[in-house]
Amino acid sequence: MAYMNERDAISGKSAKAFIIVGDTREELFYAKSLEATIEKNKVDVPVLGKASTPKRSAGWSGTGTLTIYYVSSKFRSMMQEYMTSGKDFWFDLVVSNEDSNSTAGEQRVVLKECNLDSVIAARFDASSDDMLEEEMPFTFNGYEIQSEFNAI
Repeated sequence: MAYMNERDAISGKSAKAFIIVGDTREELFYAKSLEATIEKNKVDVPVLGKASTPKRSAGWSGTGTLTIYYVSSKFRSMMQEYMTSGKDFWFDLVVSNEDSNSTAGEQRVVLKECNLDSVIAARFDASSDDMLEEEMPFTFNGYEIQSEFNAI
């Protein structure tokens, strides 16, 4: 029976992420966590003679949440530009997972045409010892796997 070598588990702390806005690339060294999900949109396909209602895939949607430490005005500035001009903004978000202790190697994915749903305009919390952070929900319209993990 085969077992996974515990050294091959990927540490989430070793990830890297950056955004690409136009010709500008910025590392998200202040990011705390990210989760992006692709969900299939399914529709009912009633079939004569079946008591169940089968479903069929009819597209997909991409959503995610980026949590960052509250140390950058980048996304607030982009939102302010949208508020004042009405010109929306999109960016690509590249995520690399690679742990030097693992033989799995690197997986690099690109979430394309990301668009933020909301940002925190201003924030403080004088009663907490925790560092300030913000959670930013977003959608994305494309997905590309640039490199895949090695088989382990």
